[in-house]
This record gives sequence, C-alpha cells and structure tokens, in this order.
Amino acid sequence: MPPAKFAQRKFVSVDPSKCTGCGICEYACSQEKGEIASNPLLSRIRVVRMKPLFNVALACRACEDAKCVTACPEKALSQHEASGILMVSEKKCKGCDWCVQACPHGGIMIHSDTGLAVACDLCDGEPQCVEFCPEEALELVATDEEAEKRVSDTIAKLPEETERITNIVKNKDWKPVLADAEKRSEKVSEKLAALSKKGQSKKQK
Repeated sequence: MPPAKFAQRKFVSVDPSKCTGCGICEYACSQEKGEIASNPLLSRIRVVRMKPLFNVALACRACEDAKCVTACPEKALSQHEASGILMVSEKKCKGCDWCVQACPHGGIMIHSDTGLAVACDLCDGEPQCVEFCPEEALELVATDEEAEKRVSDTIAKLPEETERITNIVKNKDWKPVLADAEKRSEKVSEKLAALSKKGQSKKQK
C-alpha cells in the first residue's frame, strides 16, 4: 500500500446507527464559525435525514484526490500539505458551485452570506460537532475505509431494524421506546445547555 498523501489526515465521520438527525452538530459548527447566533444554514457539516432509519452527517474528508480542487476553474482551492484540510482563497473564489457539484461526499458548500466556498477545518483539531454530539455518533478517522465501514455496517442492519420498528408499531409496545426517547432528550438538553453557555461566553469576549 502506498504511503498516505497527507500524513496527518483526519476528518469527521458519522456512525449512522447512532445519528438521530438532531442537528446539534450544525448548530455547534455555525456557532464556532460565526459571529452571530447559531444558524444551521451556515454550518460546515450538514445532516441528511433519511428518516426514520438512516441519518448521516456530511463534512469534508480532506480527500487525497480532492475532486473539488481539480474542478475549481479559479484555482481557489488548495490543501494543507500535512493534513489535507481544504483551504479557500477568498480573493479567488467566485462562488461558482463547481466544487460543490464535484464533491462525492457532500463535504463542501457555498456560504449563504459570503457566497464563498467553505468546508470543515476541524476547528484547529477540536471539532465542535464531535464534542457536542449527544449520541457520540461523530468521531475523527484517518481513512475512507474507516468511514465507509461505519456506513456499510449500518446498511447491513437496516432489515433487522425495520422489522424491529414494525413490530413495535404493530404491538403498540411504546414503553421502552418512550423510555429511550426520554434518555435521548436528556442528552440533547444537556448538550444544548452546554452549547448555549459557550455561545454566551463567546459573545462576552
């Protein structure tokens, strides 16, 4: 196997079997990157909800063969030589959207306010989306194989999960489902409170 192009490559990967589609990662990201209140439309990670069984969060993978970089007609995109993190030249970027169309992972988007391309930069090594995910569905991985395995493992379990949910509905066995929902709500509340506290602290600085 040839050596990795980016020796320090890391990117945020989701475990769809854990992701509930709550969207807190989007709020955490936009709060970290913005100067105003959290707005998921400005997030560099996006939640795709294929409910009720499959939710994923998409972010830049710092690809070794980054198609977004190749596709950019303005040569506005480059990558950090060690980590592969995508860098966007604000002077060159025209917001043409070619990079968005070229990315096979949904990891780059056009900022709705600036009109420029943006992508995950790992928050200087401490991605806020990972920190505030209430289900611990996000983590840093180093290879595409690691990320894809998490998705394929979840897909393999979908028939079993579909049968489980079908039986719950048929039998009206709501008690364990409601108990699980309550636990999830408690986790979400805790993370939202922590996120709000951090946002207030940021405003005071």
